[in-house]
Parts: sequence; C-alpha cells; structure tokens
Amino acid sequence: MSTTQAEDATAAAGAAADTDLVTTHLANGLSCQVPASSPLAKLLKKQRTWVGPDAKERLAILRKAKSVAIVGASPNPKRSSYFVATYLSQSSDYRLYFVNPNAGTILGQKAYASLADLPEVPDIVDVFRKPADIPAVIDDVVAIGATTIWVQLGIWNEQAAYYGEEKGLTVVMDRCIKVEHARFHGGLHLLGFDTGQITSRKTIR
Repeated sequence: MSTTQAEDATAAAGAAADTDLVTTHLANGLSCQVPASSPLAKLLKKQRTWVGPDAKERLAILRKAKSVAIVGASPNPKRSSYFVATYLSQSSDYRLYFVNPNAGTILGQKAYASLADLPEVPDIVDVFRKPADIPAVIDDVVAIGATTIWVQLGIWNEQAAYYGEEKGLTVVMDRCIKVEHARFHGGLHLLGFDTGQITSRKTIR
C-alpha cells in the first residue's frame, strides 16, 4: 500500500468513527451529539450532567406519598436497606412494602417477590440495587404504573436516570430517603447537618 493509500484509509477510518455519535445531555437541559471517539465525549462521560429534583421538589414527593416499596430490602440488620426500612417504619406514616424474592419476612412483614406482586401501586419505589440493575427496575416500575423511582445514596446510573424520565417517571438518584425524610422533618438541617434534635414526630404525611 502506498503512502497516499494509507493516508486515505486512515482518513476514511476517522470519518467512519466520527459518524458514530453519542447524545450528551447537558446540565441546562439541552442535549447535543458528539463523535463517540472524541476527547469531549470521553470527558463528558466522566462528568455528571443529569440533575434530579431539587430540595423543594423532593420534599413535595415525600409529603405527597402514602406508600413506599423498597426494592432490594434485606432482613439483615447490617444492611443499609434494613436501617432505612426500620427508620421509615418508626418515623413515618408510609405504608411500607418490601421486595426481595429471597426473603420471607422483613421487620415482621411479608416480603414480596416482585413489584408486580404488591397489593397496591406504591407512590415511591425506593431502590437498593447495583447501578447496572436500575434500567430493569425502571421497566418494572413503569409496568405496574408507579410514578416515582428513588434510587438510594451511592447508586448512580446517569443513563438510567434519563431513561426513567423518558418513560415518564419522576427520578431521584444517589440520595437516601431516610436522610431526606429526617432532614425535612427536623432531624437534619436542610444542607444535611445534624441539628442535634432527636424526635419521633411524623410531620411528613
């Protein structure tokens, strides 16, 4: 192959790569398409651009809700889902449902194998699952007609967040429902600092 032919082949390969575009969602709500192989695409992939409900919107979600289903709830007291379930059962008026196909009961209540088995459609589906599982959970949430998915603190899947919104869901991600509930009813300052106030008041309905 001549030098010219090699250069042409390289250029063609580059052009083909450039046609492989990815849609990038920006923090201002806009989106753009950039070549998947470009440095910009790689940089944006590492940065979070999705922005969920703000503090007032999260408060409204919690106040409006009457029922919460916890997907990935565990009967193990050492698991964070157990701690959150215990808090909600003691400090809120929510009707709680626990979803875990491998558990019989959690906190003395029946554990359900799936969201489809619940006796009602929960207002909030709180999720303790690994990031890769979130899209499948979103499909389950949509299938039962629930409107809000709340993905717990430390779990982040940005594309799943956009996917959930495209499906018409309200999406909260990488936030602890226990911390948010406590923050809004006096246990924590709005910014997350402990106020030193310990209360069992159930002010969020």
